[in-house]
Amino acid sequence: MELRQLRTFEAVVRHRTVTDAAVALDLAPSSVSQQIRTLETSLGVTLFERGPRGMRLTAAGERLRGWSRRLLDQAEQAYHQVRAERPVLRLGALETLAGSYVPRVLRRFAERRPDVDVEIRSDRARDALMADVVGGRLEAALLLDCGDDVGDLGFPAPPEPLAFVDLDPVPLALVAAPAHPLSARTGLTPGDLRRQRLLVNVPECSFWMAGHRVLGAAPERIRAGGVPVMRAWAEHGLGISLLPEFAVADSLSAGTLVRLDLPVPDLSLRLVWREDRESLPGMRDILYAATRP
Repeated sequence: MELRQLRTFEAVVRHRTVTDAAVALDLAPSSVSQQIRTLETSLGVTLFERGPRGMRLTAAGERLRGWSRRLLDQAEQAYHQVRAERPVLRLGALETLAGSYVPRVLRRFAERRPDVDVEIRSDRARDALMADVVGGRLEAALLLDCGDDVGDLGFPAPPEPLAFVDLDPVPLALVAAPAHPLSARTGLTPGDLRRQRLLVNVPECSFWMAGHRVLGAAPERIRAGGVPVMRAWAEHGLGISLLPEFAVADSLSAGTLVRLDLPVPDLSLRLVWREDRESLPGMRDILYAATRP
C-alpha cells in the first residue's frame, strides 16, 4: 500500500464518487480509478461496490478504513517529527463560538502544553466542521447541540459516530425591542407568538433549530442574517429573535432589547472528536483544557 493510494481511498470514501474525489484531489478521474484498482489488486480484495448512487464500502473496505486513517495520521506525525517541527492540533469552531469560548480553551491549553501549537478554523457551517473531524482534517470541533447524541438539536448526524463531551450550558434569550407589544406581557406561551415575526438566519442555523423545538411553527420566520444582524433588527423593532444570551447581554444591559417572558431551555457547548485520534500529541490535553473549569 502506498500513502497516495490511501489518501485517494479516503477521498473516495468521503465524496462517494470518483469524479468528486478527483476534484478534491486535483487529479483526473482516471487516475483516481487506477489508484483504487491498484490498491484493490495489491490487497486481493474489492474495497468498493460500484452503483448508480456512487461508491459504497464493502466489508473489506470498512476494515481498511480504520487502518487507513491510522497509517495516514502516523505518516503525518513522522513527517513533522523528522523535520523537528512543533506538533499542531487543528481545532474547529462555529463562528458564533470563536470569540466567546475558544480563547479560554487556548489559554488553558497553552499553560498545559506550551510545546504544541493550536490552529483554529472557524466556520459558519456545522456540517463542514463535522466532515473535517470525520475526515481527519480537524482533530476536534466546538458545536452547539443538545440531547444524548450528536445531532439531537435537529441537524443530520455525522456519517460516523463521534465522541463528544458537553462543556457548558449556553443559555438562550428570546428578545425584542422595549416597545414591542409582547415586551410587557408575562407568562407567554408559544401560542402567543402566532403571527409574530421571528428573525432567523437559515434552517441549518442552531438558533433556527432551537426556535423550531421551543416555539414550534407559530411565529412567521423572517430571514435576517447572522447573529449580529438578527440582534440589530430586533433592536429596531423589526421582530423578535431567539439568540444566545452572551450575544445579547450588552443590549439587554443597555435596554435596547428586553427579554420576553417565555422560558427557553439551554443549548450545550459540545466538543466532538474521533476516538481513534485521542493518541495524537496534545489531543488529550486539548480535551482536558476544554473541559477544565
